[in-house]
Amino acid sequence: MKMTALIMAGGRGERFWPKSRQDMPKQFLALTDPDRTMIQCTVDRLLPVMQMEDIFIATGESYRELVKKQLPDLPEENILCEPCARNTAPCIGLGAVHIRKKYGDAMMVVLPSDHLITQPRMFRSVLKQAARVAESENALVTLGITPSSPDTGYGYIRYDTESPQVMGTAFHVTRFAEKPSLDVARQYLASGDYLWNSGMFIWKVSTILEEIGTHLPEHAALLEEIAGAIGTDQEKAVLEEKFPRMKPISVDYGIMEKTKRIYTIPSSFGWDDVGSWQAVGRMHQLDGGDNYFSGDVLAVEANHCIVQGDQKMIALIGTENLVIVDTEDALLVCDKNHTGDIKKVLEKLREKNRRELL
Repeated sequence: MKMTALIMAGGRGERFWPKSRQDMPKQFLALTDPDRTMIQCTVDRLLPVMQMEDIFIATGESYRELVKKQLPDLPEENILCEPCARNTAPCIGLGAVHIRKKYGDAMMVVLPSDHLITQPRMFRSVLKQAARVAESENALVTLGITPSSPDTGYGYIRYDTESPQVMGTAFHVTRFAEKPSLDVARQYLASGDYLWNSGMFIWKVSTILEEIGTHLPEHAALLEEIAGAIGTDQEKAVLEEKFPRMKPISVDYGIMEKTKRIYTIPSSFGWDDVGSWQAVGRMHQLDGGDNYFSGDVLAVEANHCIVQGDQKMIALIGTENLVIVDTEDALLVCDKNHTGDIKKVLEKLREKNRRELL
């Protein structure tokens, strides 16, 4: 069966401010590779198993030119620009009807554009396994990451370790769990029944559209109206009219937590969701003080710090547990334990109408 991919690239990457901005969010930045942006890396790891013409990018209209610039070989009709943000279920539905229009039924890999995978060959091997399960069982397959720590920053998947495996690799999913407290995360890890929820999925186009029809019928009806206009003079107008009428809802809430035909494949291929500046420290070799420095940085008795320099030299003296990010027009100094509060800075910038810094 034809293998295709939908890469979701509409996020704003606010946790990576001040590098990530509205006009250049993190998926278009070179955060995990010095020479390739995150969306380029996501596409690169897929090309050994599919052609560029089989990859679709879902994004906002304001990022169309960025996608074209960073992925010049991607067919322009494969750039699917949502008129407004409606979360992942409508996004995936839009991708599914476009893939159906181009190929009929096909295998559909759904991926975020801003994750790190350090073992791409293993990743592609798991994708192939998942595609076989999705095709043979008419199932939805999610990639669960074998947890290495009781992390509170991820959602979790509970799977039935006692049930028979499908094709030797996949297990029935019994529950999706939100980000837990530390004590609960420790319980999950000790049980051996939980995986990190990676937000990566594999299914047939026909299967996901059937599930949308069952669990989100109003979305399904709007998607079919959009599908009928694809390739016509009315495509843009119909999309702009119908897409905003879809209720914003994630695919986890809208489909995954309701369906009975979902499997997971426990996976280990060097995955990180790169969700905050702390992830940068996990991605790179640290010095003797557990620091990661990029740019012109001079440190005296500095420990557990992450510094992203720009043009000026940055000196640290007697500092611990800091994230420092320098750009041309803004400087972030943040305790590592508070990187999740960067959005509060953006809220204050909006209150003060400092739009040039967003």
